[in-house]
Amino acid sequence: MTIPRDRPPFEADERTQLVGWLDLQRSIVRWKCEGLTEQDAHRAVLPHSPHMTVAGVLSHLRWVEHTWFEVLFLGGPAVGPQFADDDDLDMKVEGVPLARLVEEYERQCAVSNEIVAAHALDETGRHPDFRSARANLRWMLIHMVEETARHAGHLDAMRELLDGRKGYY
Repeated sequence: MTIPRDRPPFEADERTQLVGWLDLQRSIVRWKCEGLTEQDAHRAVLPHSPHMTVAGVLSHLRWVEHTWFEVLFLGGPAVGPQFADDDDLDMKVEGVPLARLVEEYERQCAVSNEIVAAHALDETGRHPDFRSARANLRWMLIHMVEETARHAGHLDAMRELLDGRKGYY
């Protein structure tokens, strides 16, 4: 089944457009995982970046969602592999099935969307220990579009190198 990739409407309110663009990039991320073997999902294609795998990027994006919306915005505890001393820990997922990573990513995106729906775009983050928490929700959404799109581009290139499948939209 091909994952739908729909752009937000041309005429819509700001929140609908911001979340729509983010959801589009999230869909592209999931699409790049579709039909990939476990071996390819965990195969590094860049010689000097051993953790830059499809599975690793997917895990990283899951934790980025958690960090920006649950930790920085809501002020929740700074827990998870992204807060460890090892910079790449959120990308070290050898042996974790791709289906599980996709499920965790989808679940985290749903939580993020619930948070966004419940708060004003001008509301600022609450975590007292991180400078980035001073940003408002609008800024965080724009940042997440940028972060997710950048990694969707990485996934696009990795997928072509792994099995020749390509395409953006």
